[in-house]
Amino acid sequence: MKRKLASLFLIAAMALAGCGQTAAPQETAPAEAEPAVESTAAAEAETSAEEATQLEDSLVIYTTHPEDLVEAISDEFTEKTGVPVEFINLKGELADRIRSEKDNPQADIMFGGDTATYMVLQSEGCYAPTSPSWADDVDEAYKEAEGYWYGTYRTPMVLFYNSEAMTAEEAPTDWTDLTKEEYAGKIVTRDSLSSSMRSTIVSLVQNIKASDSEEAAWSFIEALGKNTKNYYNSGSMMFQAVGKGEASVSMAVINDVLKNRDANEMPLEMVIPASGAVVITDCIAATANAPHPNAAAAFIDFVGSKECQVMAANDFNRMPVTDGFLSECPEWMQTEFSALPVDWSEISANQSEWLEKWETDYLDAEKAVASE
Repeated sequence: MKRKLASLFLIAAMALAGCGQTAAPQETAPAEAEPAVESTAAAEAETSAEEATQLEDSLVIYTTHPEDLVEAISDEFTEKTGVPVEFINLKGELADRIRSEKDNPQADIMFGGDTATYMVLQSEGCYAPTSPSWADDVDEAYKEAEGYWYGTYRTPMVLFYNSEAMTAEEAPTDWTDLTKEEYAGKIVTRDSLSSSMRSTIVSLVQNIKASDSEEAAWSFIEALGKNTKNYYNSGSMMFQAVGKGEASVSMAVINDVLKNRDANEMPLEMVIPASGAVVITDCIAATANAPHPNAAAAFIDFVGSKECQVMAANDFNRMPVTDGFLSECPEWMQTEFSALPVDWSEISANQSEWLEKWETDYLDAEKAVASE
């Protein structure tokens, strides 16, 4: 305001000084005064924008990702912004928790879960749009057009087997092989609380339905259930069962297979299914009416940044959704994987019904194994 008043006094003084004289057009006061007024307005607008995006003093995340991954990302975010992060791992309960708290959200961020789940929750008004700096670098297949959710990692779901229990020739080469008689009682999988398992089931149902019929799709699910020895609510227990030879065949996200093969020295071999891996896109979104919206937007911007994506790739085997980052990621991520063709819009429209049918009609509760 002081700068504005000074400018006005200057204009008045120059006008009085010019009385009775012929002034050259280029020396008129208004032309000299305008930049000062515009500069002041720009400065005030910049200050207002900074105040509007000031980060809150905390951030709460609901996630399905492993604790070590979320902790590493959260620590880096806190170091850069000063905002402390609290995160809660909800596994298969994530979507239900976000939905139940829609009118009174306790979390700012939903981090993890597949595209279909985010499509459903978006249609229910659970998210608020954000505009991260990297949004234009991500393919349209991995983001919502108006910014309500974004993909973060591409996760191929593949088959694997115990190489001490069977040879490569004896191992399944595609999803449909899992229903063959020779694999009866030799297959273990995760239970219905696993987001990756849920994505795999609905993807296979949609794919078989599209290429054959819905009847054929459910015949496959029924036969797979009969061949399955156990369903585990713990990924580590499932891998131990295969690693110890209690079962021979399973399915999991590629980074978990590599981790247990290399770091945990299990006798595992990976199989990319002939019809394509189920490529799950793990997503992220800010909740509608989040308690800390500015911090939420800043966190999403950080998660998709090159720094964070490359760190997650090299330290946690998470494949970025941004192709331009892959050259700095592990070699296997630079290999082009074929993806099982699926229609995620159809999956999102039918996911609840298909999962309920799977759990009610085809999951045998007696085969469930829970961690202690």
